[in-house]
Amino acid sequence: MEISKIEAAIEAILFTMGDSVEIEKISMAIGHDIKTTRKIIHNLMDKYESEERGIKICELENSYQMCTKNDMYEYLIKVASQPKKNVLTDVLLETLSIIAYKQPVTKTEIEKIRGVKCDHAVNKLVEYNLVGEVGRLDAPGRPILFGTTEEFLRQFGVSSIEDLPEINAEKDEEFKEEAEEEVQLKFCLLYTSPSPRDRG
Repeated sequence: MEISKIEAAIEAILFTMGDSVEIEKISMAIGHDIKTTRKIIHNLMDKYESEERGIKICELENSYQMCTKNDMYEYLIKVASQPKKNVLTDVLLETLSIIAYKQPVTKTEIEKIRGVKCDHAVNKLVEYNLVGEVGRLDAPGRPILFGTTEEFLRQFGVSSIEDLPEINAEKDEEFKEEAEEEVQLKFCLLYTSPSPRDRG
């Protein structure tokens, strides 16, 4: 099969599937080994980057996906409603950071670092598709292990979790201190708020 036809086949696969496609599946479809397939895809990626096109091929771990180039966004919003952006509060960002750097990690381990309950934060991150269940810990109760998703990689512009910047060794202590302040604030609000009897 000619290289141009192979590239066309890869384009068709990525465009039709929409989501990311594992390289093993692409390799099987075009009838080449993984090393050759990866080389063909990377050559195709270079073509998209060098030419004035509105799309590109993104690499996500061992998968590839057809994506819109960032500078095309202004044109997209003219024909589609602006997508809703998920608001990441400080608490959500702290919890997400812990999961990203400690994964796979359980809620209990997250709570040990933050010093407070994390159910709401983890549930929100799951709702936003930034984290998800990646397995179960081999321990009593078999607690859920959480890790980041491909959507996390897309949102933060990295190809792999290995590409994340190194975290400061003192960050865990910062998380704990901020969590303690959060708890103290809640207690202050609780004990300074007038009771229904006082308000009457």
